[in-house]
Amino acid sequence: MRSIAITRKDEISSTDTRSSSRGTAAHAGLAALALALCVLLSNCGSARPVKYFTIQGTPPAIQQSTTTYPVTIVVGHINAPLLYRDDRMVYSNGSVELGSDSYNRWAEQPTEMIESMMVQNLRATGQFRAVQRMSSSGKGEYILRGRLSAFNEVDNPGITARFTIDLELLHAKSGNVVWTFPYTNDQPVTEKSVTAIVLALQTNVRTGLQQAAASLLQYFATHPQDK
Repeated sequence: MRSIAITRKDEISSTDTRSSSRGTAAHAGLAALALALCVLLSNCGSARPVKYFTIQGTPPAIQQSTTTYPVTIVVGHINAPLLYRDDRMVYSNGSVELGSDSYNRWAEQPTEMIESMMVQNLRATGQFRAVQRMSSSGKGEYILRGRLSAFNEVDNPGITARFTIDLELLHAKSGNVVWTFPYTNDQPVTEKSVTAIVLALQTNVRTGLQQAAASLLQYFATHPQDK
């Protein structure tokens, strides 16, 4: 009988030891889970904010002329690759690879901003009967349209702001393209910051659209039959 009692006592002691070990492991697991949740919540609380930027402002003044062309120009939509029809800023290292920045974004799509600046530039000349955006009710003798190929930061080896666009003027009645204007330029960036890159892109776009407006006026000046 004593032998049996001793055996049972040993079994009970072994069971208690295993239960204690399992309890210790469970507490350790819960502690690890709590620590992981604390880290996760801490990271969530310090998430990087999203910043929004825009290009705008009055372009360089064009010397106005007393000549007014009795035509209405409709500024059509600017086509662009998918990257430039998104609000995320685009960057590249100068090679074939492009990337987008989810934390630095445009207030509106680049194509929309450029279309607005084109309307502003042409109206500022004061030499057209009217300049308006493309709409269901907007009609004119000419349609100005284009394709945006580059609107991004380039790091290779210095930092520049690249703007490439091809514009064309379509005679609405005949369907013929009567004027084209290609522009591409890498504008130096003064410092490595998002604000500096945005300002460089703004300068580049203003310069390009200013040159386009001057070229378009030259076209109408040398083609009186198209007035």
